[in-house]
Amino acid sequence: MKKIILFFFLFGFAISVFSQEGFEFVKPKSSRVKVPVKLINNLVFIPVKINGVELLFLLDTGVKETILFGFDEAKKIALNKLEKVNFKGLGTNETVGGFKSSGNHLTIGDMQSKNHLLYLISDSSSDLSSFVGVSVNGIIGSAGFKNHLVEIDYLKKVVIFHKLNSKFNKKINKNYTKVPIVIEGGKPYVNSVVKVNTEEVPVKLLIDSGNSDAVWLFDELSDQLELPEPEKYFEDYLGQSLSGAVVGKRARIAEFSIADFKFQSPIVAFPDSISVHNINLQSGRLGSLGGEILKRFSVVFDYSNRQLFLKKNKAYASSFFYNKSGIEIWHTGSQWIKHVVAVPDNATIKKAEDKNTNADNSKMQLKPIYEIGHIRENSNAAKSGLREGDILVAIDGKTVFDYSLQEINAFLWSEDEIWIEIKILREGKEMNFKFQLLNVL
Repeated sequence: MKKIILFFFLFGFAISVFSQEGFEFVKPKSSRVKVPVKLINNLVFIPVKINGVELLFLLDTGVKETILFGFDEAKKIALNKLEKVNFKGLGTNETVGGFKSSGNHLTIGDMQSKNHLLYLISDSSSDLSSFVGVSVNGIIGSAGFKNHLVEIDYLKKVVIFHKLNSKFNKKINKNYTKVPIVIEGGKPYVNSVVKVNTEEVPVKLLIDSGNSDAVWLFDELSDQLELPEPEKYFEDYLGQSLSGAVVGKRARIAEFSIADFKFQSPIVAFPDSISVHNINLQSGRLGSLGGEILKRFSVVFDYSNRQLFLKKNKAYASSFFYNKSGIEIWHTGSQWIKHVVAVPDNATIKKAEDKNTNADNSKMQLKPIYEIGHIRENSNAAKSGLREGDILVAIDGKTVFDYSLQEINAFLWSEDEIWIEIKILREGKEMNFKFQLLNVL
């Protein structure tokens, strides 16, 4: 089964937040709005127009705010009433500067929010694009969920917004499992149970569709939560947040359950205390429930009635894996690559039609640059001599610039302890390395 590296993004804010009206249907007689989405690393990315400019946003139950990144395209958007603010979140740094802007017009499909408050983060290092391999322009939080039944179909890659009083309400009450949730600070929380070693421990978790891991547990906040035995965890890079890298321990625990659904031997993460010290935790929260669990269901959020609806899909019984390579690949830029064009016999290339085609039937194409952004200490990849900052050239003899980041990451995930060959560019010199994927759990 193809697996990819998971990244997770959790944000807390050091600013006061004004209420937002959320989205309303443009056509009042419509009962639903269906929007195709991109699914990358268990994360849902949805097209959103801001003041007429279409962008791609992470749909994230783990935040309340609507966030816009300070990328180049943002200069094309006319934002209203800008005011400076500071942000903070999971990670090792303190705060990041930015702006808040009110009075904006947002649309998602045939829905609109006429007077929308959003936040612009001007620090380019907070941009998610490098970590997921596509241009991501922002995050939309509770405003995307608060006024409707929001159905996320992970298999069909669609999000459907249903009116609260539509026929769909009867369908989910009949065919789905209803799970009570609480909404605090505009975010949904659910009670679950984890069995780390032998004891079952009830935990209150933030339902965080912007976290692509299965479960995060804050063991230092509970006397009942304990780390597994040392042979069942390892130190790891867990992801990138607004305030920097999030690190901690990755582990396989005995069991995780929500409602009547039980998952045996899931892979979970235990962020360290430094990584979580900036976040404003709701009372009693002991972690997060993320996309690696949510993707196993058809999920419906009903914020108005404090309910979550779950229905198993074909991914429900799939195994839990992790990145055995220890390498995190980031998309860090673009480069021009010479590509030979196949020309039929007696054919003539018309340069006027394609200015990038040369006389030798070659064509210059803009291709991505992939870099090792992080490498796990003591992993076989690190022991082989690979370093952070190495530019990928080829994996197992296949050049990487014709692949998406997801496809490249797929080379580094395997259910078996296979050998991987990587060619990199370091200080202008190509080098080859070989190492074996190792299961340490």
